[in-house]
Amino acid sequence: MKAIILAGGFATRLKPISEICPKPLLPIVGKPIIQYIIEKVEQVGEVDGIFVTTNERFKEHFTNWLSHFRSNKPIKLIIEKTKNENEKLGAIGAIGALAKNENIGDDLLVVAGDNLFDFSLVDFTKDAKQKDSSLVAFYDIQSFELAKRFGVTTLDKNSKILEFVEKPKNPKTTLISTCCYLIKKEDLGLLHKYLEDKNNSDKPGYFVKWLSERKAVYGFTFSGKWFDIGQLDSYRAANLEYEERLRG
Repeated sequence: MKAIILAGGFATRLKPISEICPKPLLPIVGKPIIQYIIEKVEQVGEVDGIFVTTNERFKEHFTNWLSHFRSNKPIKLIIEKTKNENEKLGAIGAIGALAKNENIGDDLLVVAGDNLFDFSLVDFTKDAKQKDSSLVAFYDIQSFELAKRFGVTTLDKNSKILEFVEKPKNPKTTLISTCCYLIKKEDLGLLHKYLEDKNNSDKPGYFVKWLSERKAVYGFTFSGKWFDIGQLDSYRAANLEYEERLRG
């Protein structure tokens, strides 16, 4: 299994701080967000390599960070030839390009580089193995108004995805996608077909919808805390939460 951490965005909603520091490297009580993610990835025994995909604009930031960071898994930095929002490959585009260029034929554990969450990636990957399917992590945000900002799902009693809608005007549930995926190696060919057919290469939710309409894809619903560091208020809230944890 290979892990991919998506860090290629330009975080326009986090300006001005995102102009001098890419979002995954923003500190939460002194430690970059991406390191919290990597610590969870390191616990997954099946993962034998981590890829961090970013853009040309933030190449130096990530190169410098990686030169000072040590992990128990090999980490490779992948630089997209993009320097602004209009040029970016998009999340699914980046996954597809990386899988092709690196000749990956393994299961893919994919996590957004701005994701802070309490659940165990060991449990997540075990669930994917038990269900023998690609898997999406979902969180009950408990607000229909907030759910409008995300990809929203409806699951059956066995957690199979029945419907997935990206940023619905009238969400049917409050179960939202958190940009954490296990893509089975058997589905990589479908991912490449999705991109070859010129489907939306940015929002992963569109691929989840497309894939779940063609085969069984399941959800992993977790509880606890989850932060999508997309705006300044969520960044502040995450820092406050982790400061409290440090104080015990």
